Amino acid sequence: MAATFALHIRSADRDFYEGPCAALSLRVSDGELGLLANHSPFVAAVLPGPLSYRTAEGETVRVAAGGGIVRFVNNDALVLLDSVETPEEIDVGRARTAAEAAESALKAAKSPQERRKARADLDRAKNRLRVAETTE
Repeated sequence: MAATFALHIRSADRDFYEGPCAALSLRVSDGELGLLANHSPFVAAVLPGPLSYRTAEGETVRVAAGGGIVRFVNNDALVLLDSVETPEEIDVGRARTAAEAAESALKAAKSPQERRKARADLDRAKNRLRVAETTE
């Protein structure tokens, strides 16, 4: 049995997961971050993207994570996210419509703020589609 650490995944509207974890993978500003038990302590910003973790029983769970923060200390990982969705919770049609709307908004953006918002909306929609479509 692989060594585990405590994992807590929380979003703005719910406690998503709390339990033992053998491995965690998520997007941070430096790229993809993988965590195993006994990792050195750190804090990092989480970027919107796929997040996956392997439970102590060996089940791999993949979700669409919104931005947030991750802290790892004393074999305890706390992941606080704006949003977290399982593939089953993602409405693919709605995500495609949102991606198309964001692409249009990006093309029509006149200010840096409009471009940033449209880019964030597009990234979120594409992330949701990636997670939903990799499990179909």
